[in-house]
Amino acid sequence: MKRTLRLAGMAVLLPASLVVLPSGRAGAADEAPGAPGARPAWTPADKTGYGTSRTLGSKVWFTLRDGALSEVYYPDLGTPSVREMRFVVSDGTGFTEREGEATRGSTTLVDGRALVYRQTNTARSGKWRLTKTYVTDPARASVLVDVTFESLTGRPYRLYALHNPRLSNGGVRDLDDRGETRGGALVAEDGRTAGALASSPAFAETSSGYQGVSDGWTDLRADHTMNWHYEARSGGNVVQTGRIPVTGLRGGRKATLALGFGADGDAALATARATLGTGWPKVSAAYARGWHDYVASLKRPPASAARGRNRAVYDSSVMVLAAHEDKANRGAFIASPSMPWAWGTNPELEDPSGAYHLVWARDIVHKATGLLAAGDRAAADRALTWLFRRQQKPDGSFPQNSTVEGREHWTNVQMDEVAAPIILAWSLRRTGGDDWSHVRRAADYIVAHGPVTRQERWENQGGYSPATIAAEIAGLVCAADIAAANGDRAARRRYLETADEWRSKVKSWTATPNGPYGPRPYFVRITKDGRPDLGTRYDIGDSGPAGVDQRAVVDPSHLELVRLGVLPAGDPVIRNTNAVVDARLSELTPAGRHWHRYDFDGYGERRDGGEWNVGHPPGSRTTIGRLWPLFAGERGEYEVAAGLDARRRLADMAATGTESGILPEQVWDGTGPGRPGTPTYSAAPLGWAHGQFIRLAWSIEAGRSLSTPAVVACRYLRTSCR
Repeated sequence: MKRTLRLAGMAVLLPASLVVLPSGRAGAADEAPGAPGARPAWTPADKTGYGTSRTLGSKVWFTLRDGALSEVYYPDLGTPSVREMRFVVSDGTGFTEREGEATRGSTTLVDGRALVYRQTNTARSGKWRLTKTYVTDPARASVLVDVTFESLTGRPYRLYALHNPRLSNGGVRDLDDRGETRGGALVAEDGRTAGALASSPAFAETSSGYQGVSDGWTDLRADHTMNWHYEARSGGNVVQTGRIPVTGLRGGRKATLALGFGADGDAALATARATLGTGWPKVSAAYARGWHDYVASLKRPPASAARGRNRAVYDSSVMVLAAHEDKANRGAFIASPSMPWAWGTNPELEDPSGAYHLVWARDIVHKATGLLAAGDRAAADRALTWLFRRQQKPDGSFPQNSTVEGREHWTNVQMDEVAAPIILAWSLRRTGGDDWSHVRRAADYIVAHGPVTRQERWENQGGYSPATIAAEIAGLVCAADIAAANGDRAARRRYLETADEWRSKVKSWTATPNGPYGPRPYFVRITKDGRPDLGTRYDIGDSGPAGVDQRAVVDPSHLELVRLGVLPAGDPVIRNTNAVVDARLSELTPAGRHWHRYDFDGYGERRDGGEWNVGHPPGSRTTIGRLWPLFAGERGEYEVAAGLDARRRLADMAATGTESGILPEQVWDGTGPGRPGTPTYSAAPLGWAHGQFIRLAWSIEAGRSLSTPAVVACRYLRTSCR
């Protein structure tokens, strides 16, 4: 006798000796069949919740998506160690339903001053409802989930936790997780780290199998009851199942689950049990108190973000941004706790996952300036110290990105990332001898290698970029001021002479006088040769067209020239470019006006909503870059500099956020399956966007862009040098 199961879309015939039929029960020693199971993939990137405690000893972070717990990070923000945990409900005879696909739900921020999230999922069948609230234990590395299970029909139901560990950022080439039942809990290990899922009341039944073959969902959906009780000893894509002895009826609705971590299974189990023993009331109160104390240490929100939706997103932004900092490597702020598109599914691109778990100097400065504006000077100082001591290279440059430990990952050089830490150092008044040594090396690198860049801020083109040149000029002027504070007159003179020369030439390098979008000069995204009057061609990449005239590609990045104090907001070429960019790249959505990155951008989903990936034919336009909310923030900072009312830009940014105040990388435009102005499957939360929102709110309050270095504006705009 054989039984047909499904593995990654293919029928798999298992011999009878490996199959436990509904009438049987496998002993605890039975090995689960089908190792290593289906090919693993991380969950989509559009998170609706993200949290961690404020304590440094609890090195665990959780994310939420689609009504469930998604990736959990341990022991640092570069290491996802859980794929997801969601619940399954059955009546034992007639139906089996899984959270997400069978429910309608919401995720809300329970406490505006703490990252406490509540998910409420109601079955579309109308039979049951689950309410789950999430925190982490400030005293140890564990996630605690308070569960309320309700039958809506008056009939008793069965509740199962379906847990998919992915320890140590395990990828397709590293399928070595093993799972077993130990002490009534579900324990997973891979030889480097371990996780344990424990329940109160304790699980009534448990099993560890391999996804798609011997996991609990495969078991339950076959006949609506749990027949398999395996251990997964061979290593693979492990899925663990635990039946929680509650019925959904009065007296059987409450449960608490703890997901603990440690160096081995015993340590992880001890962690989970200690958290359960402390109990939800004490753990959740301590968690909330830590965030309350942090928020109380900051400035009160500015008037522009004091009420309504703006206030909710502001409060979320401050806390979410603070939670982007790694606890094992203080000052390292990752881009996002997510894996958009092929970054989480294509092992040829990243295996194990990386990309958004990395640290970019440009992004970290946007986060640091956001937190600095909100009143967290210490976080900004830690970020700069980490950049100088952990990421800066001996030649003074900064890598394109690095791990949270500071190890270089991608190897290109982006000159704006060399300049950004200098500007941050000036903003923090970090002018002492040690900081000056780092600033000097970075500034010398800019002088020796600028103004061209191997990559501009969108990371797939090199040449003369107005945004990059703006950062280089501002960085050199800031470096000159720090040089003066250290008595180095020669360096000061060299930096200022270079900055002045590049400012005098930035238009001749990057503003086309004869482009296709009008008779007046406008800035282009980049020129390959510093000749914007020539139709030099380049390939857009990401399935965009090949051989595009450089004069036909614009982006909003020219506004960096204003933000960084290099050109005035009223400069005619800036204003010309605004009009071109608005006509070419902006769209009005139900969430306000937002902008694309640049003409023909392909970094986004396919037209049908399928994931972005590499390798699509040039010119196919298979993938489409959608709208970026952070550009509303950049336009808002420009409008503040121009003396205009930028409050609508702040509201537009806030309107793109999730119900719980999470800001995404991109929102849908008029193409694709999503409603325009709502988050795509891109990275969420995006730390850069949250930093931009905070900074714009405070810039509106101040009546000036807080990210404009006064020393640069003083030199070139003749403003006060205060």
